[in-house]
Amino acid sequence: MQRQPPALQRRMEALRLCVVIPTYNNRKTLAGVLNDVLQYTSSVIVVNDGSTDDTAGILGGFAGEIEIVSYTPNRGKGYALKCGFDKAEALGYLGAVTIDSDGQHFASEIEKFVGYAEKNPGTFLLGQRTTEGEMPSKNSFANKFSNFWFTVQTAYRLNDTQNGFRLYPLAVMKGLRPISSRYEAELEMLVRSAWRGIRIVPVPTRVYYPPEGERVTHFRPGKDFFRISVLNTLFTLSAIVYGYPSMLFHRLLTPKKKP
Repeated sequence: MQRQPPALQRRMEALRLCVVIPTYNNRKTLAGVLNDVLQYTSSVIVVNDGSTDDTAGILGGFAGEIEIVSYTPNRGKGYALKCGFDKAEALGYLGAVTIDSDGQHFASEIEKFVGYAEKNPGTFLLGQRTTEGEMPSKNSFANKFSNFWFTVQTAYRLNDTQNGFRLYPLAVMKGLRPISSRYEAELEMLVRSAWRGIRIVPVPTRVYYPPEGERVTHFRPGKDFFRISVLNTLFTLSAIVYGYPSMLFHRLLTPKKKP
């Protein structure tokens, strides 16, 4: 299908931004998400994280419109983000907006991230959710849990450290990639970016939670909470010996802005 060039494309090209979409077994929502995103930009990279459903066939229908990275078996969201960022940098992009493929984010709000990026170059932009529908209790607990540990490890306060709708300033991050491979990778990237002195700015974003019976999640409460707990233990210890000294060092090196 021939599409008209999105109006937002020129602004994204000026900033050398793309959209990275990691996906795993989201066949019910993937095509809709891609069609929505392609209304706003043609700079799209999809990472097929070892899906076992019809994801490959769906992506085949968008051949020529998007860049596709595929591998097997499933390696987790952190690994998918790493592969997406590697591909983005190989294609010459300086930043990547990440959006989930489960249909909870609104592609129209990519423009909001671009607007913030134009005014705040080199900034890590983090979506801050305003919900349409009630946030599931598991999501709410996980988010509060993550927010608490982020504050402990960085002395900064954020209200939505679990939001996957973000803009990663790849050029400023200089090769920073997730070490952890699954859901905990998104908190890891925030913490390590803060330690490097990269400014993190919240961006209000809408999110849609479908009714209970229609929700698709690959979060494993037992295993993933255990992995997150181990990561937070290691990062809390690392914050004392490395994180806080590093933030102080970067703060001293950063010139103060004139009033």
